[in-house]
Amino acid sequence: MRTAYSVETVRAAERELMARLPEGALMQRAAAGLAAACADLLGRVYGRRVVLLVGSGDNGGDALYAGARLARRGAGVTAVLLAPERAHAGGLAALRRAGGRTVDIIETADTAQTIETAEHAIRDADLLLDGIVGIGGKGGLRPDAARLAAVADGARCAVVAVDLPSGVDADTGEVRGAAVRADLTVTFGTHKPGLLVDPAREYAGSVRLVDIGLDLPGQPVLEALQHADVRRLLPVPSGESDKYRRGVVGIAAGSARYPGAAVLAVAGALRGGAGAVRYVGPAGDAVLARFPETLVSDRGPQQAGRVQAWVVGPGAGDDASAVGEVLASDVPVLVDADGLRLADRDAVRARTAPTLMTPHAGEAAALLGVPREEVEGARLASARELAARYDATVLLKGSTTLVADPGGGAVRVNPTGTAWLATAGSGDVLSGLAGSLLASGLGALDAGSTAAYLHGLAGRFAADGAPVGAHDVAEAVPEAWRDVTDLND
Repeated sequence: MRTAYSVETVRAAERELMARLPEGALMQRAAAGLAAACADLLGRVYGRRVVLLVGSGDNGGDALYAGARLARRGAGVTAVLLAPERAHAGGLAALRRAGGRTVDIIETADTAQTIETAEHAIRDADLLLDGIVGIGGKGGLRPDAARLAAVADGARCAVVAVDLPSGVDADTGEVRGAAVRADLTVTFGTHKPGLLVDPAREYAGSVRLVDIGLDLPGQPVLEALQHADVRRLLPVPSGESDKYRRGVVGIAAGSARYPGAAVLAVAGALRGGAGAVRYVGPAGDAVLARFPETLVSDRGPQQAGRVQAWVVGPGAGDDASAVGEVLASDVPVLVDADGLRLADRDAVRARTAPTLMTPHAGEAAALLGVPREEVEGARLASARELAARYDATVLLKGSTTLVADPGGGAVRVNPTGTAWLATAGSGDVLSGLAGSLLASGLGALDAGSTAAYLHGLAGRFAADGAPVGAHDVAEAVPEAWRDVTDLND
């Protein structure tokens, strides 16, 4: 499992480690890992042109020391000092000893000319190292830094960020102004939340973690499951299992207008590990035509028969009765799509059994009473807030899917998926899959994050670089399941 820790925790761990190491040793560890990553990206270091964008503080120091290492291997290194009077003295001295040169950005009559010199260096560079702002940075870049970052964005050079791209928020993943867009981010000690959550994740490019020996106590802010974690969570039938012992999931979905939502939710549920699927709603004929193994009822959720979990809402239209009946049950419930709009918040909060809500950004915005852009710009905070308001586990779908529990704790971020999953009905498949995992006995956090992982992996397999439909994703879930459970992986 990959984890990400808060800036406060990282800084405390760094202070504790630095107290036990010789002065400057921790920065040298970081710089060595950073220089190695840059060398790998360049392929050949000798004769390459490297530009460092250097701010004040330790982040700039990391860049300067790494630049010195590259210069000693024959690279031509130019450091653009955005705060010359506050540049890291030791790093600057090391760079100059190694033959690097500097360009000082200072407020004088020649400032424009100096910035133009820096711009030319960036356009001619093979690699640019972003050491402008460290993990404590808040808000967007200042004008001079933003101008140079924009030049780098349009240049042919590879861009490597030191610890995280300058201009993004390390703790939240928010981007509140101009920021560096990196091809590679080399981060130290642990992942930072902003490297795993959009919109900041899009600025990070690939992420390489360098171990510098930090001891990180306490709970992480984010967790990202990996194959081994999901493998341990997936239900496996035993010799004593039958379809009822494996769990029965109820699907209350679909309408005369949207029968396909019911079909797709059932498709996901049938592939999610439960032993049987009960369908309740007006799309029974469509469901049976596609999946004759489904147990279909037209008597409403309360009369449908015993289930271990319910999925309610996909394609339900304006029928609030099924939503109310399902929320009144004493089994885990997943609420999606129209069900989110129709569910009474007090009824959700009053439930004693687990509740999993699965909104996309627009639905989350409506529930929170804020613009959609606010949710998309602050995904982590939005998922937490929604979970707290409804006292429910929230799976916030999108470019990075997050799963947050109401009691706080680490939020799960899903590392799988593809942009091709942004297709009609994909969320219905996810709901059925997660509901089936709930019925098989997983808790809401595990069911949501495991379903998101499998769904994202299935999307990758189904798409393989081309457009797909939601039914393709459902059919690829078994392949994803087998890939996760392959012990040779």
